[in-house]
Amino acid sequence: MTQKERIVPAPAANPETQAFWDAAQEGRFLLKWCTDCGKAHWYPRAVCPFCFSGNTEWREASGKGTIYSYSVMRRAPEMFAVAYVTLEEGPTMLTNLRDCDFDRLSIGQAVRLVFSPTDGGPPVPMFTPA
Repeated sequence: MTQKERIVPAPAANPETQAFWDAAQEGRFLLKWCTDCGKAHWYPRAVCPFCFSGNTEWREASGKGTIYSYSVMRRAPEMFAVAYVTLEEGPTMLTNLRDCDFDRLSIGQAVRLVFSPTDGGPPVPMFTPA
């Protein structure tokens, strides 16, 4: 069964995440990387969650990943799937899956990034089968 288009609420930007939302508006997906330990992290924040360094920078990500886990919300007014997607760069993010047959999803399935519109704000990252 395919998902009906679902508009999500606009995210709240703050000075720490504004660059992420500006890039999303342009169709670019950014991740924060620590220049000390070399690891990427999600969600965007100024301090590295691995080594606690403040030396982080924005880098464009591939937008490729795999489904780590998912659940289909079949009783919602508009059915949708929520998932943990492990990005090619390493971090795992909580997101939605869209534009797919919910009965054919599987753990380990390759997915790619798509930006979904919001209710009056920047688009949010979601994923669809690759």
